[in-house]
Amino acid sequence: MNWDDTTDTPAAERLVGASADHEDQAVESALRPKDLGEFIGQEKVREQLDLVLRAARARGATADHVLLSGAPGLGKTTLSMIIAAEMDAPIRITSGPAIQHAGDLAAILSSLQEGEVLFLDEIHRMSRPAEEMLYMAMEDFRVDVIVGKGPGATAIPLELPPFTLVGATTRAGLLPPPLRDRFGFTAHMEFYEPAELERVIHRSANLLDVAIEADGAAEIAGRSRGTPRIANRLLRRVRDYAQVKADGFITRDIAAAALAVYEVDARGLDRLDRAVLEALLKLFGGGPVGLSTLAVAVGEERETVEEVAEPFLVREGLLARTPRGRVATPAAWAHLGLTPPRSGAAGNGQQDLFGT
Repeated sequence: MNWDDTTDTPAAERLVGASADHEDQAVESALRPKDLGEFIGQEKVREQLDLVLRAARARGATADHVLLSGAPGLGKTTLSMIIAAEMDAPIRITSGPAIQHAGDLAAILSSLQEGEVLFLDEIHRMSRPAEEMLYMAMEDFRVDVIVGKGPGATAIPLELPPFTLVGATTRAGLLPPPLRDRFGFTAHMEFYEPAELERVIHRSANLLDVAIEADGAAEIAGRSRGTPRIANRLLRRVRDYAQVKADGFITRDIAAAALAVYEVDARGLDRLDRAVLEALLKLFGGGPVGLSTLAVAVGEERETVEEVAEPFLVREGLLARTPRGRVATPAAWAHLGLTPPRSGAAGNGQQDLFGT
């Protein structure tokens, strides 16, 4: 069970949203793995990171700066805490949006202890002045503090103790090259396979004292969108259903019935996802259709459809973005149990008025 992004987004309100809501944040501290041996999944990242940390400990030095990228909910925050634990160092947690001025960053850096781990979530959202200050801090462990204004301003160099910066981002492409180049180790977090999510669910169930059989864990894992945070959230909702409607023991049937109540289908699609697909298929014949038109048909904002629903539908191969608009794939028709229109039919959901 691995979590990271705590940014408030529309996705945070969905059961299958990957951002952490308040309930997730309250539960996560008890479920987070404490070391690399407990961390499930991300085999390559774990192996590489283990080598980096072991080498640093052997040299008696602080670990290289680490950049973790990937979708929300895959374990970036968890890994940052594990890095601190493995290095036997304290950790300080902040985020890019919280650092809007260079002075904000200078205050944090100047109070770091030697060897401390600074976790900077959503690092791509940091202000440009703070970002430029971070270059020197990462490379030379020094910052220049500007005192005064105008012609009388003076730059006072401030030496920093060696520290390890762990940056996390969901959009690595937005990081400027000078910042990316200063990280000694970079890793991309991949989505989890169902078998890995089953192990996550069994471990969480054990910590939460929930009785679950293998088929029940497999049912939840298959609907978790490859994301441990979502798997744990679904497990808690299924646990509630099992306690109220059954004897508290989670089987495949109980898991399926519980998730049907919460409108999460066998592929992990929820109400919004299916509404987008149904509008695309039933109203527009599978497309192509413009994003704004599709959003109006669904009754949602354009940004909600584009940023919340579409990424998973595209990743699942149910929807394609084309220059002409959104288009449903054959898999989308099959998933909703609908028959695609014949090849001669008009592609906008209406019959050809001229019969051609």
